[in-house]
Amino acid sequence: MTLRYAYNTNGLTSHRLDDALTLLADCGYDGVALTLDVAHHDPFAANLAARTDRLARRLRALGLASVVETGARFLLDPRRKHHPTLVSPDETDRARRRDFLRTCVDVAAGLGSEAVSFWAGVPEPGADRDRCWRWLADGVNDVVEHARRRGVRCAFEPEPGMLVEDCDDWSRLAVEVPGLTLALDTGHCLVSGRHEPAAAVHAFAGRLGACAIEDMPRGRHEHRAPGEGDLDFPAVLAALTQVGYGGLVSLELSRDAHRADTLVPAALAALRDAERAAASHAERSAVAAEVGT
Repeated sequence: MTLRYAYNTNGLTSHRLDDALTLLADCGYDGVALTLDVAHHDPFAANLAARTDRLARRLRALGLASVVETGARFLLDPRRKHHPTLVSPDETDRARRRDFLRTCVDVAAGLGSEAVSFWAGVPEPGADRDRCWRWLADGVNDVVEHARRRGVRCAFEPEPGMLVEDCDDWSRLAVEVPGLTLALDTGHCLVSGRHEPAAAVHAFAGRLGACAIEDMPRGRHEHRAPGEGDLDFPAVLAALTQVGYGGLVSLELSRDAHRADTLVPAALAALRDAERAAASHAERSAVAAEVGT
């Protein structure tokens, strides 16, 4: 099978959305990871439903599938990055995040997106983590139930430093939230995970609802272009192929919008090269095994 690749619009913030989508289609991407934000399909601007209908038509015309991402930095609070979250101490703040996530689900339903991806948030200093966990589970259940009614898949992403920061934390949450799938960012496994990236693909293959890939230096949460970190791309792509993952594999390079004109095509070429290298290695291994029997 051939993997399907997308690029996150948080790495295309110097482009108008339609220009970004056209660039992705022209370069050969299969889809887009759409981060709803002030620059791209602002969910708080007027006429959201009508704009979503137009965007859905545009995606179909370009042949692009989609996933909806919810990690806009200052969309909900212009002064505090990613605030509020599902683990904020104030109930009104948590409700704002839940309302936003339900809106994202509605946009995903309108676009026919493959999934909505979201995360927990960082507990406030000194916060009771058990209480934060209860807030989180309640909030995620609320969003997943809304998504179930809209026919949308929810994929929850472990993020380094957040209350749910690796796949094992996700497993604990999934026990409390029926229907929750995993949004696996394979680069994050190099930072806080107890699973190596390719091993995580195999271990959680049956629960994958979304997948992201980017290079990352081991132990540092820095999203980098392929070849600029420590991720074994052939191994991860081979694992995704072996488990039959059919969803979009999204590149998230949010700090590289200034070079998107060259990075968008170069990153896809690097992924295709890594995929071919993995397939070639698998073929050689199969031939060697056959000769040895």
